[in-house]
Amino acid sequence: MTTPAAVILDASAYAQAVEDAVKASAAYYAGGTSPLDDDAYDRLIRGIAAWEADHPDQVLPDSPTGKVAGGAVEGDVPHTVAMLSLDNVFSPEEFTAWTASLARRVGHDVTRFSVEPKLDGLAVAARYLHGRLTRLITRGDGTAGEDVSHAISTIEGLPEQLAEPVTVEVRGEVLMTTAQFEHANEVRTAHGGQPFANPRNAAAGTLRAKERAYTVPMTFFGYGLLPLADTETALAARLGESAHSDLMAQAAALGVNTTAETAVPGITAHTVEEVLARVQEIAALRPGLPFGIDGIVIKADFAADQQAAGSGSRAPRWAIAYKLPAVEKITRLLEVEWNVGRTGIIAPRAVLEPVEIDGSTITYATLHNPADITRRDLRLGDHVMVHRAGDVIPRIEAPVAHLRTGTEQPIAFPEACPRCGSDIDTSEQRWRCSNGRNCHLVASLSYAAGRDQLDIEGLGHTRVVQLVEAGLVADLADLFTLTRDQLLGLERMSETSTDNLLAAIATAKSRPLSRVLCALGVRGTGRSMSRRIARYFATMDDIRAADAETMQQVEGIGTEKAPSIVAELAELAPLIDKLAAAGVNMTEPGATPPTTADTDADSTTVAAERADGPLAGMTVVVTGGMTGPLEMLSRNQMNELIERAGGRSSSSVSKKTHLVVAGEGAGSKRTKAEALGIRLAAPDEFATLVADYLS
Repeated sequence: MTTPAAVILDASAYAQAVEDAVKASAAYYAGGTSPLDDDAYDRLIRGIAAWEADHPDQVLPDSPTGKVAGGAVEGDVPHTVAMLSLDNVFSPEEFTAWTASLARRVGHDVTRFSVEPKLDGLAVAARYLHGRLTRLITRGDGTAGEDVSHAISTIEGLPEQLAEPVTVEVRGEVLMTTAQFEHANEVRTAHGGQPFANPRNAAAGTLRAKERAYTVPMTFFGYGLLPLADTETALAARLGESAHSDLMAQAAALGVNTTAETAVPGITAHTVEEVLARVQEIAALRPGLPFGIDGIVIKADFAADQQAAGSGSRAPRWAIAYKLPAVEKITRLLEVEWNVGRTGIIAPRAVLEPVEIDGSTITYATLHNPADITRRDLRLGDHVMVHRAGDVIPRIEAPVAHLRTGTEQPIAFPEACPRCGSDIDTSEQRWRCSNGRNCHLVASLSYAAGRDQLDIEGLGHTRVVQLVEAGLVADLADLFTLTRDQLLGLERMSETSTDNLLAAIATAKSRPLSRVLCALGVRGTGRSMSRRIARYFATMDDIRAADAETMQQVEGIGTEKAPSIVAELAELAPLIDKLAAAGVNMTEPGATPPTTADTDADSTTVAAERADGPLAGMTVVVTGGMTGPLEMLSRNQMNELIERAGGRSSSSVSKKTHLVVAGEGAGSKRTKAEALGIRLAAPDEFATLVADYLS
């Protein structure tokens, strides 16, 4: 992990850096906006601190170092106990050095740490009088904060009445979950406002807003519990003597939301090695969390150790924030490309000024559809907040509207298909060429012939291009009517290669229905969904006869996706008829069509009743390289094996996962499984478990 740094060469550059840092802090804490992303701000502060360490007699009074919130904000409600910031470390070496300095301060090695995610929101103090929430205060400058009690009713996880009638202060973080952030931007833009750049800024701005015509929800996570002046003496003494982990358990018992029920609950660790292992576990889980974190908070757990270590003017000496690499950066939107996919979908892609995020240089980012561009009010030349976590495809959160200069230009939407010039169907959010699959026929056929679909050996991209350009193939079904003479007429087609290709095409006719369905490329489905549909309905006739309500009985198909799939199958009806006439298999081996009773029952119950095999009812994830009997299986074949054995394959690990098959080189998915306590199996062990289904 790289430590953020900034080079400040002289007093003039130092003065400018101080000015920039104070402005950035003021903008963020006042309204949830900032000209700098977190990583850039961290680098600036590190550079300022390094220069001041070398020039202690030239430190400017406005310097943000040593001040809560960078010295940028004040408050009018005094805190009973200072509400401080945290110092940061960025590497195992820096953390180890911090634990050594902590040991020197307390006079012995610390033997228990609490380890919690560092939530990316706004710190607040909630005051309860006899169990009722009476006041909510921001951190402010650490000694006094701003009264934001008007927002109490909009914050989930912060009960207005505790489980017991106690007088206490609960400290924690107000943030927006990913779902709340998307909702907030939808509501905000519907009322004519600019979308928020990211969830952190959205929470900061929303918490302070008093006169908006709308409200949006936020979420609270508690991380502290302390007495107030009116707290009962015995309770105050107990709180003052309790370990941090015990305080969190008490807060949860009172009904306050904590991280305990999330995928990254706070834990205690006894050694530096245990702490660093937990840091890596939380880092691995980060991409899948429904809320943002930017690090891990490590505290001396025992109250006696905290009291012995004491606090500075800015931060406690008994706690530290281990910062993770930034997953969000600000860069510029240079251009929007419009690409046509194999089903005719016209997809926009953002071209960015290159920016490094978490060790990767990002030059492209996802833009979902034209409606999304309009809703976010994106313009060419905009500074944009780009988000990337783990292996997730980078996406643009929103424009950083306060950095606009007036030179930004509207994004032009295509008036005709950028590939073939045909009309565009704009009736849905995702635009599509009126020629559909025929617009990008080569891509559609190449996909259908791929290993995980019909697996037609010898039918690569170059050969598909030949067939299309020669006019021999106008759709997928035409592949199955090709003759030997037609193929021999193509350039570089020998008798041997012709016979081999015809044999491969003949073999492809017998592929299971799930492969055929996947080859058709029905929008809203993929390999896993195609298998689930085929196994549920068993025959193509039953699939085509299903209405939207019946289609929803398939696991993973909801009210929005079902009508789209039904409509797409109706559109493909002529092609499906041609495939059937050409002798292509339209049944799924081992599957039984659903009865009327099945379609009237709950889909989860039906799936459980119809599943058999050693993996019945289990969700299984495969990661790493397979060995032994599984060595030659592709990932798609592994997923097919899982489902033949009664399980459900998945590409991501979550609390709903039952088993992770971890092969050679298994990385973050194995780490996440270990953190969640999910059962792990080596390839050989899994092969034994499903031996009866290996064929």
